[in-house]
Amino acid sequence: MLSNQLHNGMETAKLLWSRIPSSEDGVDGVSMLRTSNGNTAESLDYEAQRGKLYVGYQVVVKWFLALLIGIGTGLAAVFINISVENFAGWKFSLTFSIIQRSYFAGFVIYVLINLVLVFSSVYIVTHFAPAAAGSGIPEIKGYLNGLDIPGILLFRTLIGKIFGSIGSVGGGLALGKEGPLVHTGACIASLLGQGGSTKYHLSLRWLQVFKSDRDRRDLVTCGCAAGVAAAFRAPVGGVLFALEEVTSWWRSQLMWRVFFTSAVVAVVVRTAMGWCKSGNCGHFGSGGFIIWDTGQEDYSFGELLPMAVIGVIGGLLGALFNQLTLHITYWRRNYLHKNGNRVKIIEACLISVITSAISFGLPLLRKCNPCPESDPDSGIECPRPPGMYGNYFYCGKDKEYNDLATIFFNTQDDAIRNLFSAKTIHEFSAQSLLTFLVMFYTLAVVTFGTAVPAGQFVPGIMIGSTYGRLNVLCLHPYNANLLDSSFVSEVFLYASWWISRYALLGAASFLGGSMRMTVSLCVIMVEITNNLKLLPLIMLVLLISKAVGDAFNEGLYEQQARLRGIPLLESRPKYQMRNMKAKEACGNQKVVSFPRIVKVADVVSILQSNIHNGFPVIDHTRNGETLVIGLVLRSHLLVLLQSKVDFQHSPLPCDPAGVSKSIRHNFSEFVKPVSSKGISIEDIHLSSDDLEMYIDLAPFLNPSPYVVPEDMSLTKVYNLFRQLGLRHIFVVPRASRVVGLITRKDLLIEDSEDSANVELQSTSVRGHRQYRMISRNVDVERPLLNGLLVQDHMLG
Repeated sequence: MLSNQLHNGMETAKLLWSRIPSSEDGVDGVSMLRTSNGNTAESLDYEAQRGKLYVGYQVVVKWFLALLIGIGTGLAAVFINISVENFAGWKFSLTFSIIQRSYFAGFVIYVLINLVLVFSSVYIVTHFAPAAAGSGIPEIKGYLNGLDIPGILLFRTLIGKIFGSIGSVGGGLALGKEGPLVHTGACIASLLGQGGSTKYHLSLRWLQVFKSDRDRRDLVTCGCAAGVAAAFRAPVGGVLFALEEVTSWWRSQLMWRVFFTSAVVAVVVRTAMGWCKSGNCGHFGSGGFIIWDTGQEDYSFGELLPMAVIGVIGGLLGALFNQLTLHITYWRRNYLHKNGNRVKIIEACLISVITSAISFGLPLLRKCNPCPESDPDSGIECPRPPGMYGNYFYCGKDKEYNDLATIFFNTQDDAIRNLFSAKTIHEFSAQSLLTFLVMFYTLAVVTFGTAVPAGQFVPGIMIGSTYGRLNVLCLHPYNANLLDSSFVSEVFLYASWWISRYALLGAASFLGGSMRMTVSLCVIMVEITNNLKLLPLIMLVLLISKAVGDAFNEGLYEQQARLRGIPLLESRPKYQMRNMKAKEACGNQKVVSFPRIVKVADVVSILQSNIHNGFPVIDHTRNGETLVIGLVLRSHLLVLLQSKVDFQHSPLPCDPAGVSKSIRHNFSEFVKPVSSKGISIEDIHLSSDDLEMYIDLAPFLNPSPYVVPEDMSLTKVYNLFRQLGLRHIFVVPRASRVVGLITRKDLLIEDSEDSANVELQSTSVRGHRQYRMISRNVDVERPLLNGLLVQDHMLG
């Protein structure tokens, strides 16, 4: 009994605190958007008025959750990498031991192991977590842009992403695990923000403090940055990735929490790697996390031309990759995958068999080469024999190696180390590099879009580093000497740094040409190479590759988001919006509204006949004039209909203040659920007597929605809509009078002042005289409603 009273008291206190106006403001909203898979993507509600005491409590919890997000994402990344490296290590060790006796038996074992791993991945996705397919970055980008896409942040999606990534990457497909780690971090952040998963009875009540979409959005932003920081051990790159690529709204307070989360991830990953180096992680060793050695030599002015060529090649190949994946994914989603989950499974397994056959068979076409003479001064090294760190070769003699098997019949992380190594100048021939480039590029295009967790960071790095090395062999003036093992050691060392440097620039150029990232990608490359001298070159290559790619099509994530029906509001409005007004965007739509005292039957009828998520509420003055008094959410109306406690027999307002009515409800009743679709009108059953009753909507509406005049430029409306993270805007006729004018100095309120008694200096438009305006008690004239702009009107 005492615990129930304490819980009710806490909920009442939270409700009272929430009624104290907050300095932050957001928006609630109106429309539902339909994605390509038939699901409705609902706009998020970013307005939640909170009191000072509750805000202070939330700040402490936010920092604590930032710590938990960093720890959780770091541990998830370590678990994925250890699992992938161990599965790959066991697979290659077993295959290599069998091919010493029979190549055919080794091939069968190799194909079967990959097939089992890929089958487990695609089965988990198709039957357990459909939202775990792909990288997840377009969906998370849509969520942070203001859309609530069903299923992308559920607990089963997190499980499917983790174990699906292990199966798909461990199975040797031409994809990476870095993209899914961003989605994994976002899922962890969302689950922590809502206190766990109630469906699977894994919830903690003391963590269930964040009830607004804005708070959840900030936590998901922390999770995205943590995912990149865990994938590349690049904490600053993770922060910039969240800022540049995924989030649409950024604040200085959020910057600190994101930076703190990324730092925690870096500590967790480095601690785990130090523990694994002692041999506690099986085949993991020092693998799994990309780190490159590119040397520290300076570059000359004459190298800028070959580097510019690499940037152009990266832009062209990246744009081509985006276009090919767009057409293939469109055909796959609209034709192939509509035949059911069985077709998705067969497709993924077929691609697995083809990939395994190519990676196993192509190295057989290349001859083994003898290792160069060992010379400690030259830095030349023969490839290492098979072991836990990779480099599995087909040659029977100890001092021979197969250059194509070094990158094809290997884990992706070890293949990248070989491509970036400054001591492998004799290891790869131009024929092997060109063969690998063509085949792996084709496999990456075909594999992208299958029903498995898939990222494009690592495949992009492998493709770019391959043509980066080819650039050295084809364009460098020392081309002839590079293949001569008797060349003097000084020139060899300089040339070896050329190779590792150009491999790095090639990887950066392809990623820039495909994903169109600049600042974050540049910092990630610098962090994982620990080479600040290459920063200007990376910047140059990224700018060129992005400019070339933008001349042909959009970035990879933007194209995939559009293909999935995710309506992103880009940073700039469409050009045709310059000549349009706000009223034109509304069209001829008829605004559906409620009176303040509304009949229950009318509410049910409107909710059944409309899919809108918010409705204007109107009232009549004593003169009979109709005025807009606010907006009520669909979800709130459903709560009122289900609870029935606010039904009344009289069509008159019985409580003008509207305080006592709201106390009847639990604070969490009006919170939009994350892990479920919430209440629908079909779930509510009302008797005939209930339908004849009335509801006073005044206590449950938002009394101050954002308003624009009907003749405002649509470009200004677009910028206002996106920059403030709005969900709707009321379009009203030109106001007849002005009650005040607020300038910059009126908003500079000292913290020591009592905010309840602050007087703002404003300018009167009547009589040209100064008057004092009390900020809390201004009688603002409420205009008539002319239209309602929602997010889909902003998409041009």
